[in-house]
Amino acid sequence: MSDAALPARARRLRPDLSQLWIVPPGAILALLFFYPLALIVRQALSGESGAPSLDEFAQVLHARFFLNALLNTATIAAAATSGCLVLGFILALILAFAPFPGSLFIARLIDTFIALPTFLVTLAFTFLYGSAGVLNEALMKSFALPLPPVNFLYSAWGVILAEVTVYTPFVLRPLLAAFSLIDRSQIEAASILGARPLRIIRAVIFPAAIPALIAGGSLCLLLTVNEFGIVLFIGAKGVITLPLLIYDKAIEESDYQTACIIAVINIALSLSLFGLYRFAASRFEA
Repeated sequence: MSDAALPARARRLRPDLSQLWIVPPGAILALLFFYPLALIVRQALSGESGAPSLDEFAQVLHARFFLNALLNTATIAAAATSGCLVLGFILALILAFAPFPGSLFIARLIDTFIALPTFLVTLAFTFLYGSAGVLNEALMKSFALPLPPVNFLYSAWGVILAEVTVYTPFVLRPLLAAFSLIDRSQIEAASILGARPLRIIRAVIFPAAIPALIAGGSLCLLLTVNEFGIVLFIGAKGVITLPLLIYDKAIEESDYQTACIIAVINIALSLSLFGLYRFAASRFEA
């Protein structure tokens, strides 16, 4: 007898086994994600006696090393995100509205940076701009300089430049998608009426790019806040961010409680930025 022929009451009494499919992924998430996360939160909120306490939490929040790391993280993330927005917008304008032979190849080449590990870009920068890199070696030989004249790589500027190089494609891709939806007749009409290129960009193109800029920028901000490999690989003197501080406290100093406290703060910051990204992405899709 088919389900359609069964009485309504019998169908209601039959257990719906399809809901059990949520158990395996739920168990995997609980074991591999929520349980370790709960351990981190428990360690962060435990006092010296093991009882729940916020004393250690308050001490870390007011500690100079944490405030410096938080300031470095916010400064580098904001500067790198701004660089990604500016560079991504300029590249998208050129690729979308001033195509040239090989522009499609250049766009695909820029996209490949998404697939590259961050330390690989940092390694390339070391060969180019490092103390013994190609640029410094050429300048020292050409001008008989005793010391490398270019030393920005081992500072916060080196971290920012590397992050801009790695994360600009995350702004470029949504911008190209947004530019493809612009009615070219609007641009042609504005040009016929005598509008200069900068005015066309300001009045026609930029308003259409705002949702994509917000979505791509919020994603870049999320990624740069949590960037670890670039900061560690460059080894910039005095540049300690929150992820690097967690590593130092847990691995170098074996101060697991402080590391867990900073990790909880970093998780809360990341979730807030992810919520901003999801909101911006939903507005862009709408």
